[in-house]
Amino acid sequence: MDTRDTDLKKELNATLQARGELGAEYESALVDSFLEKVDQRIDGAVERRLRRHLAEQQMTATRGARSPRATDSFGERFGFGIVSLVLAVPLSAIGAGTAHLPGLIVAWAGIVGVNAVQAARTNPGLFGRRRRPSGNDDWDD
Repeated sequence: MDTRDTDLKKELNATLQARGELGAEYESALVDSFLEKVDQRIDGAVERRLRRHLAEQQMTATRGARSPRATDSFGERFGFGIVSLVLAVPLSAIGAGTAHLPGLIVAWAGIVGVNAVQAARTNPGLFGRRRRPSGNDDWDD
């Protein structure tokens, strides 16, 4: 049994003893007093649970707002750009030396494609369609 339950049981016993000693004319006052103590106990328990629930929600929201992603770091994006440019030089030379202008175009199309995929991976809404703000527009039908 919890100490709070023991305290409440003691209060109930004291209230019943007081009723026995004072008589039936004080019964409603004693019952009201006991019920007020029970209400205070319930309010305290509800308040503790509510605080705990709100704290859990805030922690969940905070964790969700700052979900750590390794791809979001500036260093990784910068490094990827540098490596891409460094590798672009030999790829351009190989493409242009092998197939002249079409080889150079294919090499750079590959470089641009890889960078576009990396950009889309780190910024999910980057290539998404933008919505027009809704409102009264002369072009809307």
